[in-house]
Formats: sequence, C-alpha cells, structure tokens
Amino acid sequence: KALLSKNLDTLSKKGLDSLKLLKDGKLDMTGFVDLPINYDKDEFLRLKEVTKEIKEKAEILVSIGIGGSYLGAKAGIDFLSDYFKKNEKGVEVLFVGNGLSEKYLSEALSYVKEKDFYINVISKSGGTLEPSIAFSKFKELAIKKYGKEEAKKRIIATTDKKKGILKEEADKELYRTFVVPDDIGGRYSVFTPVGLLPIAAS
Repeated sequence: KALLSKNLDTLSKKGLDSLKLLKDGKLDMTGFVDLPINYDKDEFLRLKEVTKEIKEKAEILVSIGIGGSYLGAKAGIDFLSDYFKKNEKGVEVLFVGNGLSEKYLSEALSYVKEKDFYINVISKSGGTLEPSIAFSKFKELAIKKYGKEEAKKRIIATTDKKKGILKEEADKELYRTFVVPDDIGGRYSVFTPVGLLPIAAS
C-alpha cells in the first residue's frame, strides 16, 4: 500500500511537471493545446464554403491520407454516424491511400467512377508512398471523367503552408488548399482542416 501511494505521488508530480511544460510552451508540436481558441477563422469560413459546394455537387468525397491524416476524421465520422441509417445530409467519405492493397484501390476506383466525386488529398509533404499512389490514380480518374480544368476544381489539397511536393503541385495546378499547421502533429490534427473537411462534408 505504501509503495502504491509513493508511485501515485511520483506519477502525479510527473504529470504536473509535464502539464507545466505544456502550458509554458516549452515542448514542440503543442499547437493543439490552444487550437480551439487560436485557429485561423478565415480558413475555417473557407472550409465551410468548400464543404457546402462538395455536398451540392458530389456523392462521394475521396479522402486520401495515411495515419493521422485519416484516422481522426474516420473516428469522428464513425462516432457521429448511425450504424444502419444512411446519412441524408452529407456525402459519403471514402478513405483511401492508407495501405498498399491493390485490390482495395482497384475496387475503390470502380466504386467511384460512375458517381460524382471530389478528392481531398491530405499530406504535409506529399511524398508518402501510399497516399501518392492513390492520389495519382484518383486524379487520373477525375481528369478522365471531368476533363482537366473541372478536375482541378474538384481536387482539394490539405498540406504544408509553404513547402513540399503536394504544395508545389497545388500551386502549379491551382488546387484549392488548406493548411496542416506546423506545430500540430498528425495524431492531434483532427480539429484542423485535416479532419474537419471530411467530417464536415460527411
């Protein structure tokens, strides 16, 4: 009993010390702490407009990302959705680019090709293998279905503010973009455009 009490005291002290470091801003990647208050209000309004457009023009949002770039949004959508009732208010969100299954990618492309869709490619760098493969395939499908100019309007990139392969392509092709904040790691990004765009569209 005395040992348990001592261990709890040690854990409590470590917890309080960590909380102090977090509050004092002495740790890296802690932008999530103040995010509910200090978010980009203009970007949030743009996000609402884009999701409204997606809901009006698409049946499916293809969300391309891996790890924190899709897990938070998927968990949020699952949490907010009924198990057996079809969602009448939003679009279906299809998550791809989080694995290397050729069968899954092939079936996803077949499933989407006869439907109206938008693409939201989510990657800070744009160089991660799984999302890159999925993006190239769905971009090719969008160009074939809608033509190059309309396809560009249906591709939304959530990426780094200034640099990276995806940012360069988005600037060159004039895709609409949202920012993955520098100080928020993937696992904490669900309340940034990374997670909010797919959740709001759904």
